[in-house]
Amino acid sequence: MPSDSSSDGRGSSRRGPTWKRRLLQAFLWLVGGALAAVASAVIVAGVALAVAYPNLPDISELSNYRPKLPLRVFSAEGVLLGEFGEERRNLTPIAEIPAVMKNAVLAIEDARFYSHSGVDYKGLVRAAVANLGRAKSQGASTITMQVARNVYLSSEKTFTRKLYEILLTFKLEHLLTKDQILEIYMNQIFLGNRAYGFAAASEAYFGKPMKDLTVAEAAMLAGLPKAPSAYNPISNPSRARTRQLYIIERMEENGFITSAQAEAAKRQELKVRPPNEHGRVHAEYVAETVRQLVYSQYGDDAYTRGLNVVTSVKSVQQEAAYRALRKGIMDYEKRQIYRGPEEFIDLPADRKEQEDAIDDALADHPDNGDVMSAVVLEAGPKKIIAVRQNGDRFEITGDGLRPAQSGLSDKAPPKIKIRPGAVIRVMQTPKSTWEITQLPEVEGAFVALDPKDGSVLAMVGGFDFYKNKFNHVTQAWRQPGSGFKPFIYSAALEKGFTPATIVNDAPLFFDAGVTGGQPWEPKNYDGKFEGPMPLHTALAKSKNMVSIRILQAVGTQNAQDWISRFGFEPEKHPPYLTMALGAGSVTPMQMATGYAVFANGGYRVNPWLISRIVDHKGKVLVETQPPLPTEAVRAIDARNAFVMDRLLQEITRSGTAARAQQVLKRPDLYGKTGTTNDSIDTWFNGFHPSVVAIVWMGYDNPRPLGDRETGGSMSLPVWINFMETALKGVPEVVPTAPEGVVNVGGEWFYEEYSRGGGVSSLGVTPTPQVEPVPISGTSGAGPARPASVPLGPAMSPAPDGNSAPSPSRPPEERRSILDLFRN
Repeated sequence: MPSDSSSDGRGSSRRGPTWKRRLLQAFLWLVGGALAAVASAVIVAGVALAVAYPNLPDISELSNYRPKLPLRVFSAEGVLLGEFGEERRNLTPIAEIPAVMKNAVLAIEDARFYSHSGVDYKGLVRAAVANLGRAKSQGASTITMQVARNVYLSSEKTFTRKLYEILLTFKLEHLLTKDQILEIYMNQIFLGNRAYGFAAASEAYFGKPMKDLTVAEAAMLAGLPKAPSAYNPISNPSRARTRQLYIIERMEENGFITSAQAEAAKRQELKVRPPNEHGRVHAEYVAETVRQLVYSQYGDDAYTRGLNVVTSVKSVQQEAAYRALRKGIMDYEKRQIYRGPEEFIDLPADRKEQEDAIDDALADHPDNGDVMSAVVLEAGPKKIIAVRQNGDRFEITGDGLRPAQSGLSDKAPPKIKIRPGAVIRVMQTPKSTWEITQLPEVEGAFVALDPKDGSVLAMVGGFDFYKNKFNHVTQAWRQPGSGFKPFIYSAALEKGFTPATIVNDAPLFFDAGVTGGQPWEPKNYDGKFEGPMPLHTALAKSKNMVSIRILQAVGTQNAQDWISRFGFEPEKHPPYLTMALGAGSVTPMQMATGYAVFANGGYRVNPWLISRIVDHKGKVLVETQPPLPTEAVRAIDARNAFVMDRLLQEITRSGTAARAQQVLKRPDLYGKTGTTNDSIDTWFNGFHPSVVAIVWMGYDNPRPLGDRETGGSMSLPVWINFMETALKGVPEVVPTAPEGVVNVGGEWFYEEYSRGGGVSSLGVTPTPQVEPVPISGTSGAGPARPASVPLGPAMSPAPDGNSAPSPSRPPEERRSILDLFRN
């Protein structure tokens, strides 16, 4: 009889095979199901492939990748001045992308890029494992997949879009090399701040070319593709820093950098470009003028085809002009009455709420270069405590309070009173202290030309382009005042006048019968009359009575014809005696063109700005050949230009612009101040043989600048400031007398008048009664007598030569900016 143990053993042996069979069956079911799933997936994929693949976009164009490239404007030396287009991008071939930038991108985006076939299966498995139990999923898109998505697909997360992405990925890998795919990715990807591609991002965030990036900077940029806004080093520096450190570790793990390099990169302090820094060289008006010129030729393609425009502008001179004009305007502003804070805000007691209120207020009043905004926290007659947008608190005391004394008085009106919560403007002094200031209302213009060929060396159309885009250099029509007198004197030289001609600085009166309108009794600027004086002294002292007598002798119609030789529009200078005092209308660019004739020996040059236009592959599309001075473009005789230079040189030696030689300490300077009635416009028009520079200052809506404001006090300092940079290292130029002039007793004469003849005096003793002869040539036309010329109706010039103010013509009458640069 069997024992219990044997019985149990038989039962166990019977149950064992059953358990194994069931396990085997389950395994077979799983394998079968998996095979069925795979078969189904293959069938579905095959069907999808058959349906979708023919409908995939044609990607053959990527073999000749041409993204939207912006219009870029450069100085003559290759410094970037401006960029225009929806997408900031600088197409960079893969061979020119530095290894540090490529390695940073590969380390974080696709470390196995060069070893997989487009889809990284190991990466998919790793991501799947990593995603188990995670709240946030880990992506597994390769660089090729991102190119397929960014170039051709939307960002929606659907099965269909993912399928297309994978299919496109295989197609890209089949058509392109790995380097081509990586090149597209690194030029196409959006990286925030309107920057597309890492070359543009390097400029946008660090203000440097990509080839100069460090490991730390490259790692910071490599963190942007994941989320450009979240990891933006400008707006989110802490999150950007966290991701940067992680990427540096990934670079070390993948062998792209050593441990020492990783540690050094983690310690490097990055200097991120401020968001309000528009460029290293302030040439906004130059860039905008170029944009208009290029758009007129290429239309909308100008913003997408990657045109690079090289200008004639010299970056050093451009920056010097910008700084000089702003300083001149701000120096004038310091002499004005304080107009009060820009806004008043409530300062909450809660610290966090107060900081938010200050941030909001200062966001509405952004810094304007060195004229910065701040909110007053504490205010007293001897000290102010304020805070800037970056959170820095500072004190203003002593001389720093002087510009705003009227706002610190106990009796100050509410709108002027400086109190806690006031939004004010401040500047740092050369001694690193702070002073109160205000944004200026006055405007200005500066232009510099090379007189030899007319190339624009510097152009600043106003105080701040982003505040006022109106280009006062090319668009503002203003009265030139006494700055126009040299062109009348030039006409006189052709009528027999010489620098030694004696002209009477005596009162003049024109009754209504002569003027055809109201009586006119012109005055000198200082209200004094000094009697007979040589012509050269009269111009140096800017004597109005002398200029009027000269114009009478020349004849207003003759003078109107003569000034057209210098590029002025005759219809803007009616043939009345007020022309002698600069009552017509000119632009600063016209004044530069006119004075260039004196500077280059008598040749008319047209201003030009664009040297060449090159496409993104380096092919030259347009190139300017600067015209060489020839007799065909001669405006006035070389003798006329030489003698006028002598007259203009005396102005900078001992006349109204004597400060020029006192400061610059060189004799080869020439120029003329200009101030109109009630000091509505102030000018200085001057040159060295290598550069002509014109400065204008005034209000857009004309009003007096102040009783003591003149071209010598306002505009001349700007010119001197610029010339200190422009003439640095430039040797002194000694003029060479042309044929046909002789020196007698220290004065230069046309040879035919060196032994008498010509006009010896005017308004002092009877002058030779010779009928005025129209000026038709460039040689002397003989002596002339005073002519009785109508002043003209509704023209009443002021002591320094101003008639009714006309700061800028109506829009329909304004000269196009494009016309000014078309030869």
